[in-house]
Amino acid sequence: MSKVAVVFWSGTGNTEAMADAVADGARAAGADVSVFGCEFKADQVSGFDGIAFGCPAMGAEVLEESEFDPMFSSVEGSLSGKKVALFGSYGWGDGQWMRDWEERVNIAGANLVTDSVMANNAPDDSALDECKDLGRALA
Repeated sequence: MSKVAVVFWSGTGNTEAMADAVADGARAAGADVSVFGCEFKADQVSGFDGIAFGCPAMGAEVLEESEFDPMFSSVEGSLSGKKVALFGSYGWGDGQWMRDWEERVNIAGANLVTDSVMANNAPDDSALDECKDLGRALA
């Protein structure tokens, strides 16, 4: 059984709804799923076969800066060779924060296992289905 971590930050609940769908998809595929907020640490990375990270776009299309980005920066160096998937919501812009984030994951040497999922504001059924698929891809 694969072990999957779903690590996310949510301000309005949109990214949390996406995280729940990712976890549901991974569980449906038989994975042992653990869900974390920004307390996730680099020394926990090795305990998981795959990790889904979720964060909305903030400000000028950047990751949330006070909690999520510092946590992600601290685990980035441990992601080499790991199966990773990304998701998050946004309210404006064109997804630049996600392209920047994907580039950071690729530079870290992680394996992006599926297309990232972005939802404009609250995720609709289609976005939630994509999140479930993302969870299944990690499992």
